[in-house]
Amino acid sequence: SKRLPANFPRPSETGCAVSVPPGQSAAFPSNQLKTVDGVNMLLISQTEAWGALKAHVAAIEKAHLKDLLKDADRCKLMTSDVQGIHFDYSRQRATLETLDLLMKLADTANLSQKIKDFASGKKVNPTEKRAALHIALRSKPDQVIEVDGENVVPAVHQVLQKIKQFSDQIRSGKWVGVTGKPLTDVISIGIGGSYLGPEFVFEALRYEPKAKAAAQGRKLRFLANVDPVDVARALDGMNPETTLVVVVSKTFTTAETMLNARTIRKWLIDGLKGHPDAVSKHMVAVSTALPLVKDFGIDPNNAFGFWDWVGGRYSVSSAVGVVPLSLQYGFDTVEQFLAGLRNIDEHFLSAPFRSNIPVLMGLLGVWNSSFLHCATRALLPYAQALLKFAPHIQQVDMESNGKRVALDGTELDFEAGEINFGEPGTNGQHSFYQLVHQGRVVPCDFVGFCQSQFPVELPGEPVSNHDELMSNFFAQPDALAYGKGPAELKAEGVAESLISHKTFPGNRPSSSLLLQRLDAFQVGQLLAIFEHRTVVEGFVWGINSFDQWGVELGKSLATKVRKELSKSRSTGNAIDAAAYNPSTAALLTRYLQSKAPASLL
Repeated sequence: SKRLPANFPRPSETGCAVSVPPGQSAAFPSNQLKTVDGVNMLLISQTEAWGALKAHVAAIEKAHLKDLLKDADRCKLMTSDVQGIHFDYSRQRATLETLDLLMKLADTANLSQKIKDFASGKKVNPTEKRAALHIALRSKPDQVIEVDGENVVPAVHQVLQKIKQFSDQIRSGKWVGVTGKPLTDVISIGIGGSYLGPEFVFEALRYEPKAKAAAQGRKLRFLANVDPVDVARALDGMNPETTLVVVVSKTFTTAETMLNARTIRKWLIDGLKGHPDAVSKHMVAVSTALPLVKDFGIDPNNAFGFWDWVGGRYSVSSAVGVVPLSLQYGFDTVEQFLAGLRNIDEHFLSAPFRSNIPVLMGLLGVWNSSFLHCATRALLPYAQALLKFAPHIQQVDMESNGKRVALDGTELDFEAGEINFGEPGTNGQHSFYQLVHQGRVVPCDFVGFCQSQFPVELPGEPVSNHDELMSNFFAQPDALAYGKGPAELKAEGVAESLISHKTFPGNRPSSSLLLQRLDAFQVGQLLAIFEHRTVVEGFVWGINSFDQWGVELGKSLATKVRKELSKSRSTGNAIDAAAYNPSTAALLTRYLQSKAPASLL
């Protein structure tokens, strides 16, 4: 990890990032965090701006949203717009003074400079000594974005052009399989960010009219889980003669992905009767490990690269997502998706903070999490097409900001990161809204659209199907904010024994994003808003939103278990119980006592 200068004060035992030498003040003249080579030298929680927000909580605790929402000026000021998107955060437990204090916190955290560093290719991921430059993936060809003194934009567009040419060949039927049939069906093999982001976009556009027309006669399946049932699901109804497989693995060593790739390779070779070109004609790669790609049997010319400054959870706008999505919907559709991402990138980098939607969402996330102590938040899209949006943002946010230490390794003394979950409305209303209304306080982000991808209006019905859906989109935030008290219930004649059961305390925060229509451009806009929200929160908290060391330990332990299972299965001997704790040893023994059934593939 990035080291502090040798002559700089080291972390003190009190938890501050530095111990202040005798006779010197801990307050810096600019009231901003002192930074050395990009590393904060005080925890943000040690600053005056943080303390002012902590003190401000008492005033907010005395206020109720049903009263705050009476202020028309406040409601008007707590909105922002950008090209087809309206953001309303007036139902957050915040006043205009709260916003002022959050802006001071942003200034103290050097947020503006950190965003500039992020966008200019600085190594904002110090533990891996990397930039985090997913915005370069959707840049215009004439932009200049440098990493280590080299403009990366030409290389990005070179890969995009290669993908366009390849996807055009496949979709037009110029590239055929070994039996001469067009490759109309695609299986994309990858896990984590190599799967969640692309699947989210795929599902979001399945019933968008233009995208649906472009995908006519084509299939796209995703294979992520190493569970063989996922293999069965991906292969169901697929024909090796018409199937193209995309293996997505930067290093070509990811255990789950490569086992799945070998499994599908066997299916292809068996189904194509051992044809010598079965792999080279039916498999391509998204990887930078060209020697391993070649060893696998894939022609390195059919590998599409990306860079170490592209984090997996931010990679959908790289070849990771662009290859499978272009094969399904055509490159023109994907260009619109990239344009939507770029539109919000430009907004994020140029709009003043008070009208900057990702910045406002990020600061409110910090407020809810670190000051109002809300450990969770819900993403609630009132669009079935966004059924995979919450799972993707769950990874984007929790893998990014699920951290316990600051950039310099100091343990945080405050709560950072949220547990993210969600479900499309109105399904979620019949699942977990009970808890959201009457249980724990869960800040909610509602997402709705003025127009449906698939309009339906039945004769004799009072409203269209989409209006019925959107009635709930507008009602739920108010229900959360206002609640329903005992006096109202008594006036309605509710039995005294049920008053407490039917009371809704209200005062539950939410924000609303209202968009025009879910097309490729607005899918890109929506994703970029939530990507940048995560980055803003990480920058304010002073953590690294671009590494993920927390995923390593379980994987390394799984390697040990894998070897044990292989040895026991091949020899018939019991496991080495002394190598495990009694619980794990007993579980492994019980598992091995059940004989493995014969392979079905």
